[in-house]
Amino acid sequence: MKRPELLVPASSLEVLKTAVNYGADAVYIGGEAFGLRAKAKNFSLEDMEEGIRLAHARGVKVYVTANILAHNRDLEGVREYFRQLREIRPDALIISDPGVFMIARETVPEIEIHISTQANNTNYGTYLFWHRLGARRVVSARELSLEELRQIRAHIPEELEIETFVHGAMCISYSGRCLLSSYFTGRDANQGACTHPCRWKYAVMEESRPGEYLPVYENERGTFIFNSKDLCMIEHIPDLMEAGINSFKIEGRMKTALYVAAVARTDRRAVDDCMESRECYQAHMDWYRREIVKCTTRQFTTGFFYGRPDASAQIYDNSTYLQDSIYLGAAGQVYQDGSFFLEQKNKFSVGEEIEIMKPDGRDIPARVEEILSEEGERQESAPHARQKLRVRLSAPPEEGDILRVSAGRREEKG
Repeated sequence: MKRPELLVPASSLEVLKTAVNYGADAVYIGGEAFGLRAKAKNFSLEDMEEGIRLAHARGVKVYVTANILAHNRDLEGVREYFRQLREIRPDALIISDPGVFMIARETVPEIEIHISTQANNTNYGTYLFWHRLGARRVVSARELSLEELRQIRAHIPEELEIETFVHGAMCISYSGRCLLSSYFTGRDANQGACTHPCRWKYAVMEESRPGEYLPVYENERGTFIFNSKDLCMIEHIPDLMEAGINSFKIEGRMKTALYVAAVARTDRRAVDDCMESRECYQAHMDWYRREIVKCTTRQFTTGFFYGRPDASAQIYDNSTYLQDSIYLGAAGQVYQDGSFFLEQKNKFSVGEEIEIMKPDGRDIPARVEEILSEEGERQESAPHARQKLRVRLSAPPEEGDILRVSAGRREEKG
């Protein structure tokens, strides 16, 4: 079996650094236009250039999304955007629209093109079509089974790569092509502005009785009829590799650095263990299961890989995430006295027991010994998000280490 690429999302330069530190072979990012995550922080051209430089220094590739379904008004802007990207040289562009594809071929022929899952890539004929036009990789539709992926691999040239989502949020609509957001709010999911109406609570209204809402009872809180569980294939890595998938893609360009670190670190080890031996992979299964939930999740499903999902793939009683750990921030510059800079993400206090999450798989317990403000004043806690602090722990972290605290431990103490 060939070693698959581990492809990790990044919403910002900070999260890109985390992805690189925690095991990504490649990172996919979005610019400030023409990607399908308009509400993500996204990258300015300057940040994109710095991110590409940092990633390439570590041997990590960077792919840029340009996967909107374009309208006439978008095309000239796309052309100019690609001219700008030519100067900073990402490793590939992720595209779904044939018109955008042709502009990329004309303006940046030296940059690889990967065909987005938004293009509904469900059969080997489609893969061959894009290959003949010059695409290097096609991202499979989420609606494909492992058997269908094996058939695609058998019918396409070896140099044409298959990329497949193996972890993250699932979409209620076919290959992510949703009209609900546009219908309800005027924000077009296919232009990057999805408001995620699939996670909302719904009721039924009979036509002759307007305004009289009839709840569909799943429990006393109502029903969330479109709310899918998250995809997680950590227990099935050998099956994915044997199907001939070249790139394992993690969903989540809206997610935190903690999510990226937890999933990337776990999948990295699972892939490496599997390459060593099936026995090594199975021996660490309990560790994978424990670690993969130490971020935000919605319960897990294997999606379409082993057949069409049934009713158990949905969550009917709520639309909230499960949260095993709380993200405190990533350690910045470490000073000679062992203290370090931190831009805080969630509240923590002096005396609290937290955890330093290391890229190599270790989790180091540490006690918060001191918190200093930017002005050097001591604080008993850091209650306000994005505070810039100097922190001292009983076990100093290294720059880039993720700091987290167990949500369960806080609840017990609270």
